[in-house]
Formats: sequence, structure tokens, C-alpha cells
Amino acid sequence: MSTVNKAEVTLGKIQYHLRVKPGDVGKYVLLPGDPARSDRVAKYLDNPQLIAHNREYRTFTGFYKGIKVSVTSTGIGCPSAAIAVEELANVDAEVFIRIGSSAALQPGMAIGDLVIACGAMKNEGTSRFYVPDVFPAVPDMDFTSVLIETARRLQPELHYGLHVGICASDDSFYGETQEWIEKLAGLGITNVEMESSAIFTVAHVRRRKAASICAVSGNLVTGEVIYEKENERLVEGWEKEIQVVLEAIYAYEQRQKSKAA
Repeated sequence: MSTVNKAEVTLGKIQYHLRVKPGDVGKYVLLPGDPARSDRVAKYLDNPQLIAHNREYRTFTGFYKGIKVSVTSTGIGCPSAAIAVEELANVDAEVFIRIGSSAALQPGMAIGDLVIACGAMKNEGTSRFYVPDVFPAVPDMDFTSVLIETARRLQPELHYGLHVGICASDDSFYGETQEWIEKLAGLGITNVEMESSAIFTVAHVRRRKAASICAVSGNLVTGEVIYEKENERLVEGWEKEIQVVLEAIYAYEQRQKSKAA
């Protein structure tokens, strides 16, 4: 019996979910969850073009300091994020950077702070389709080190708290019990979100690079949360993480050129 290999039949063609094709996206792709945040990224790019908007996936491509950069929203959760990475890899994207919102799990982390992941706890089912449970979910260390350096360099100018640690990627926003949150915090997990572990895993399997930076939306151990009104400090955090990532892309690209020279 012959079965369909989805990766092979879609490689190098217009993609089923994202509706992008080869040439549409840059080497670097920022990955917010919310489609509206694709528009936030686009305003920082030169000559941004809306490439496609299908389902939760909204893609712009433009240039930052001469570097072709794209942004594609992934929606909520690991399954849709994995699809985004797969289809973007099919059209030659190479570096994926999650730019998200995340709940803090440690004291001293405030709304609007930025947190960079050096690893992710896989509390989700998507990665199990790719690797065993014991396989770690880690970002690309070369790009992540540049991301951390850039975030530290811009911190005095942009004014944000900065944290680096292991995040948890959970499958259920409302299924997290108080006991579960306490367990994660007790393990020293810095923050909890819903996409990074799958992005790291799929990028690794596809031999691509991935990283993750999130703005703190609230703190689940101190009780500092905002659900009923616009979270203005979170919005400021989104803007700052976008600027950090774009500058990190430029710094990383310059470093790669220096190595090649």
C-alpha cells in the first residue's frame, strides 16, 4: 500500500495552510501567536508586503536593515505552531523566532518584562509525533546567545526587566491547576506559554534554527494578572521584544558574514 508523504508532496510549492510559496518569505521569520501582532512587526520593516492571510496564519515580508525578514502568526498552541514551522521550512525559511506572551512563574518578574528561553518543558502532545518524550526541546544556541546579548545591550535604552530560563509549553490554558502551577514554579521554570517546545522540536528535526522570547503578561505566583482590560504594559513588551529580535537578526547576520569572510 502506498501512503502519502505530506512533507514531500508539499515541498517547494504553495503551502496548504499558510498559502505561501518559495520566494515569499525571508531566511528569518518571526512567529507571534495573534495574527494582529503580524501587523505590529510589519510596521518595523521596510516595504512590508502582506503575502497571505489564511486561517490563523497572517504573513508579511519586508526588509530590516537590508535583510529580508518575514512574520507569520501561528495561532494558539503547539499543533498550529508546528504546521507554521513545517510549511515555512518547505519554502526555505531557516531561522524561526517565537515572539509571544507568557505568564511568569517566579517572583521578581513583572508584566512587560522580557524572558528568553534556553529550553522548554514539553507539556504538550505535538512533539511526541516527532521525537521521544525524553528528547529535549532546546533552541539554537548560536542565535539564542546573540538574542540574549542584544537584549542586554538594548535594556538601558528600552527599559525592561530581562530574564533567561527554561519555559514550560502547556497544552491547556484553563486546565492548569493551582497545584500544577506550584509544581512548575518549584522546578524553577521561569514562565509558561503554549508554543515554544514544538517550535524548537520541529526546527531541530527539519535542521533549522529556532529561538523564543516572550513578554510577561502576568505573574501566576505573585497574583499580578490583568484579564478584564487592555494590558498596556504587555503591549509595550510586545513592541520591545520585536525591536530586540530585529536587532538580534541584524547582529547575527553580521556575525555570520564575518565568519565567512
